[in-house]
Amino acid sequence: MTALKAPTRRVVTALALAAGAALTMSACSAGQITQTSTQVAAINGSNVDAGSLALRNVHVIYPDSEEYSIEPGGTAQLGFTIVNLDPYVGDQLTGISTDFAASVTGARLEVPPQSSVVAGVSEENAALVEEVDESPRPNSTEETPSPAPAGVVNNVELVNLSEGVRPGLTIPVTFTFAEAGDVTLSVPIDAGPELPRDESELSPIVGEAH
Repeated sequence: MTALKAPTRRVVTALALAAGAALTMSACSAGQITQTSTQVAAINGSNVDAGSLALRNVHVIYPDSEEYSIEPGGTAQLGFTIVNLDPYVGDQLTGISTDFAASVTGARLEVPPQSSVVAGVSEENAALVEEVDESPRPNSTEETPSPAPAGVVNNVELVNLSEGVRPGLTIPVTFTFAEAGDVTLSVPIDAGPELPRDESELSPIVGEAH
């Protein structure tokens, strides 16, 4: 075997190191989950599907009047949208329960086929109904009508709240349906209105690179 000269050995060593670095970098990137692959719709509440029912934007509404409060013993509104995608079979919401409230009022609602019901006032509700309308539905055909937008906003209240209901946190809430059964999900409490930002000459420029 012919021995390599010193300069040649250095070139071969450099090439080997470069190849090893490339393999290491490719191995590190393999199997990585991109940030966009886990992004969801920019809404406040929780979403869940239960058979033909789609629950969207379920959240405890931050009080905007003296009538409501999220302090212990207070009453807060529950906001949500329920869309029934089944073209033939309706369902009924028979109750809502949570360990963080003594009772829930206004929680008996009919959900007819191909229709939706809304609780709580939210600018996102109409958009959510349209969004769910794009989802596949059982036994759907081109002639299947779309869910009609909800025309009535129902008032569902969590009465006599316990401690632990604080802005930004979540609480378990169970929806009970006559056909779909119990559906439990973690429901976030609104963090409150977006407060105006006070800026001065010393404030950093928005979007400035760090």
